Amino acid sequence: MTTESNAPVSNANDASRVLVLNSGSSSVKYQLLDMHDGARLAVGLVERIGEETSRLVHTPLTDGAGQRERTGPIADHEAALKAVADELAADGLGLDSPELAAIGHRVVHGGLRFSAPTVITDEVMAEIERLVPVAPLHNPANITGIRTAQALRPDLPQVAVFDTAFHTTMPEHAARYAIDVETADAHRIRRYGFHGTSHAYVARRTAQLLGKDPSEANVIVLHLGNGASASAVRGGRCVDTSMGLTPLEGLVMGTRSGDIDPAVVFHLERVAGMSTDEIDVLLNKKSGLVGLCGDNDMREIRRRIDEGDERAQLAFDIYIHRLKKYIGAYYAVLGRVDAVAFTAGVGENAAPVREAAVTGLEELGLAVDAGLNAVRSGEARLISPEYARVAVAVVPTDEELEIARQTYSLVNSAAHD
Repeated sequence: MTTESNAPVSNANDASRVLVLNSGSSSVKYQLLDMHDGARLAVGLVERIGEETSRLVHTPLTDGAGQRERTGPIADHEAALKAVADELAADGLGLDSPELAAIGHRVVHGGLRFSAPTVITDEVMAEIERLVPVAPLHNPANITGIRTAQALRPDLPQVAVFDTAFHTTMPEHAARYAIDVETADAHRIRRYGFHGTSHAYVARRTAQLLGKDPSEANVIVLHLGNGASASAVRGGRCVDTSMGLTPLEGLVMGTRSGDIDPAVVFHLERVAGMSTDEIDVLLNKKSGLVGLCGDNDMREIRRRIDEGDERAQLAFDIYIHRLKKYIGAYYAVLGRVDAVAFTAGVGENAAPVREAAVTGLEELGLAVDAGLNAVRSGEARLISPEYARVAVAVVPTDEELEIARQTYSLVNSAAHD
């Protein structure tokens, strides 16, 4: 087996730091990394932006100074990023540092045009804006974060790393819906997939865990958090994924329904008198685990199951049933599977989910070792017995590191052209 160094390509240039920004509608998550060795220098979160109860939590990781927190109104994203800049400056890590090479932005939707990290220009921004109708909850917030960062450091390369990019390698027969082609093309209706930076990182890390080059490994990646998605990765390239035009398709999630008969929408409109917006809220925010049993925290669901709660048990069974269906489907798509990798909050921490997901799939070569599965660890590891034909792995995801890697690699290569 091989282990992964978190360092990207080494660079003699002093500008080796990358600030990663993940801008939500009312929050900004950030990390500052040194790409000489992949070390985190600071991490933080600004939440409840625009409210009186805004909160910034900042943790410097360079001198053991400890976490700092400030509360009080933060009016908008511009104020939030200025507050972040102040916190970084207090640690000697300011945005005006000559060591800062670039700012990497998580952008949820890149459509078909963006299949790789991209330096943000006016043209790129215009395309991200054109994609707002297919990502109305995400791209506007990403755009706000980008514009604010550009105003703070207009001289610095700003790079967009797209959640959808990893999935652009899907063949047309996997990406197309079976609807009228002209209508689909006119309105950009196709399967795009999401969580791409996580799937890319985990697929590569799993191959390394097996001692294989990523180009030689076939991996089913299960990103199981409050949002959940599966992908089939052949030789480092995504060939199918469970999310589609939006993150609603696919697995049962914390508050999202996942796969559903489209006619349910028509039925609710005609019979229940629900509006399009009401149905949207139902399927995205009031369905999934929370719709089935009132909880979307897997720990609480397992506690309720242990107490004999039938609704919690049914919710868990539906969740696992859908998960198994996707494992089997992607096994068929790939033909040969080297590993199934669990990642994200539920995938990394919920041993009962991992066990239940592969139970009964022994004929496919899948099994978990009860002792290995029960171990809690922040390290990538195998939890399958040695005799298993297909490895089962737990691989903590690191989307921020993946974004930083891709950002640094792009600006570093451009600097040497």
